[in-house]
Amino acid sequence: MYRNCLRPALAARQAWAPRQAAAAPLAARFMATSPSPRSANSSSSTARSAPASSETMDSMPSLASQTVSPLVASEQGSYHLESADAYLGMASQPFPDDVVEVLLAAIEADDVEIKPDGLLYLPEIKYRRILNRAFKPGGWALVPRGPHSLTGRVISREYALFAFGRFVSQARGEQEVFDEKQLATAMEGCKSNALMRCCKDLGIASELWDPSFIRKFKAEHCEHIWVKHVVRNTKLKLWRRKGQSVDYPYELLK
Repeated sequence: MYRNCLRPALAARQAWAPRQAAAAPLAARFMATSPSPRSANSSSSTARSAPASSETMDSMPSLASQTVSPLVASEQGSYHLESADAYLGMASQPFPDDVVEVLLAAIEADDVEIKPDGLLYLPEIKYRRILNRAFKPGGWALVPRGPHSLTGRVISREYALFAFGRFVSQARGEQEVFDEKQLATAMEGCKSNALMRCCKDLGIASELWDPSFIRKFKAEHCEHIWVKHVVRNTKLKLWRRKGQSVDYPYELLK
C-alpha cells in the first residue's frame, strides 16, 4: 500500500550507498584517532581555565561534556552533523488517505490537559500513540540532529522526525534542568518536547494552536480559581480542569 510512497526515498538511498561505502575507511580512521570526550575534557589546564560559554553552568560544570556530536563522513573525508539523506523524500508526495485521516483526526476533549498558567497541551504519550496508529510501530523515528546544548539551566537538542523513511519535520526541544542528577530525565523531556513540535507539521492536535478552540475549550472544560500556597501563605489564581482537585502545596479558597 505504501510502495509508491517509499519509492523516491528508496531510490535516493540506493544512489547514496556507493558514496557511503567509499567513505567508510575515512570514518574508521577518524574514529580511531579521535580523543574520547573524557580525555578531551581533561587534557589541558588551559582549556579548563577558559571563559565559560553559554553551554556551561557554574553549578553543573560537567553537563556540557556529557554528549558528543554524531559525526558522518563525506566523500572528501570531512565530518558534519547531517548526512546527504538528511531530508530524504521531503515533500515528495502526500501520505496515504488512511494515514492522513489518523493524523488530522480531532483530538478528544478528555485527552487535553491545562497547565496552571492556562496553557493547553496534549501529553507527550498521546502524540506517540497517534504516530503509532498512523505509521505503525517501527514506521516512524525521531532522529537527533546534533549534540545537546546547555544555556543557563535549559538543555536543548535538535531532532528530525521521519516516517516511512521520509523526512517530515525538524525542531529543537528544550527542558529546564534543576539538578545534575536529573540530567537523564531532562534529556528525555527535551526529546518529548521536540516530538511535540515536529508533530505540528503533520497537523496533529493543531486545535491547540487555534485561539478560537482555546477560548471555547476553556469556557466549557476549565475554570480559573483562587488558591492559597500553604507554605508561603500567598494567594493566586490558577487554571484547572473542571472537577479536578487542587494538589499540594495549594488549597482551594472558598
